[in-house]
Amino acid sequence: MSILPYVLCREADYWVVNKPAGMSFHAESQELGFMQWMHEHYPDQTFYPVHRLDKITSGLILLAKNKQAAQMFGQMFERHLMTKFYLAISTKKPKKKQGSIKGGMQQGRRGSWMLNQTNENFAHTQFFSTPSKPGVRLFLLKPRTGKTHQLRVALKSIGAPILGDVRYGGEVSDRGYLHAFYLSFDWLGETKVYQAAPGSGKEFECVESAMLEAGFTSPSELVWPK
Repeated sequence: MSILPYVLCREADYWVVNKPAGMSFHAESQELGFMQWMHEHYPDQTFYPVHRLDKITSGLILLAKNKQAAQMFGQMFERHLMTKFYLAISTKKPKKKQGSIKGGMQQGRRGSWMLNQTNENFAHTQFFSTPSKPGVRLFLLKPRTGKTHQLRVALKSIGAPILGDVRYGGEVSDRGYLHAFYLSFDWLGETKVYQAAPGSGKEFECVESAMLEAGFTSPSELVWPK
């Protein structure tokens, strides 16, 4: 089981790091956050975070290594020039097996969010799903926007909250089953693609065959729902 971050790639302008589930991006109370962990373990390096993952979410994080790269990556995220795909698991049957989830993100109580039918703080998520075993469904998610808790709220809205995501109605489990497994972008004229399989979670251990059968291992080649 992966319980610590590990560096997937080291480039002059950026690093790609795999964050474990259950680790906050920034420090919480006495718990060491992801950024603090990176600074402590690589004290001779300078990191500029350009996006983040929720505490329950594992997977790929891009860290800029200088201010110019951070600015460029920031603009790329704002212009939706970063391609990201996530894996999620739910034990609930979704209202639809694939499609698009669109709506405004409205802040609720105690740090939670909900989806409404306006265009204010608009969020758009595309998804496919496939059974991974009886009673368990694997989701491939493509966020077209980058709103707080977007994917977690999107799956709750179709009746399939993420396993382990108790904030949004998911069943208690050994982890939150949301993983950022694919990241792609163009950098200095070259297309960069990074992938990392989930490093923890008993329900993630048996999804490889389901991913292969559904074509989830090559998400950029799929024809995504509008």
